[in-house]
Amino acid sequence: MPAHYAIAIDGPAASGKSTLARNLADRLGLVMVNSGAMYRAITWQALRLGIEPSDHPAVVAMLDGLEIICGENGIESTILINGIDPSPELRHESINAHVSEISAIPQVRERLVALQRGYLEHTNVIMEGRDIGTVVFPDTPYKIFVIADQSVRTHRRVEAGEADSVLARDVADSSRATSPLRQAEDAVLLDTSHHDIETAVQAALVILRGQGLEFDCSLLT
Repeated sequence: MPAHYAIAIDGPAASGKSTLARNLADRLGLVMVNSGAMYRAITWQALRLGIEPSDHPAVVAMLDGLEIICGENGIESTILINGIDPSPELRHESINAHVSEISAIPQVRERLVALQRGYLEHTNVIMEGRDIGTVVFPDTPYKIFVIADQSVRTHRRVEAGEADSVLARDVADSSRATSPLRQAEDAVLLDTSHHDIETAVQAALVILRGQGLEFDCSLLT
């Protein structure tokens, strides 16, 4: 058994899971791992090499010569691809358009899931994504599935300067054969449609306390 624990935060695009995970990590003193950034980093590398995301054999071949180093900087995860930090470019529209395609490739998921699980070798984490509670850490007791109304999610996407369709992302993420987006049976649903950041964090802390996570009670207001 790992010496450390993971909190799994899953949900569709723009549901608020990244903001929630980041704020919970700050309150609880954990490392927040954005699994989506890892898939975006692979997409970034494929595009910069001129590989079509639909050419799955070429993407898989690219993985063979790829050095992926996952680390942490304070409370947030980091990733280097062949020694380069791609984070400033991971929200480009071209990556938004193709990350679901790359994420659906089984060999990509296998490589990254192993790296995601590796964090527990040295630290406690709160990890957000689409298959954290179902695939990456199915045995963790700490699971939250975050949702929000489609109109709210679309508005959040626009505010973030991203124009991709949340509905299209939902279809792609939920229908892929490998690790589709779904709520783990033991995950507690949290609808952030009418929450601000603070009330969402408080609701999540209540859920985690109910799931048995021990933390300073002063965090609950």
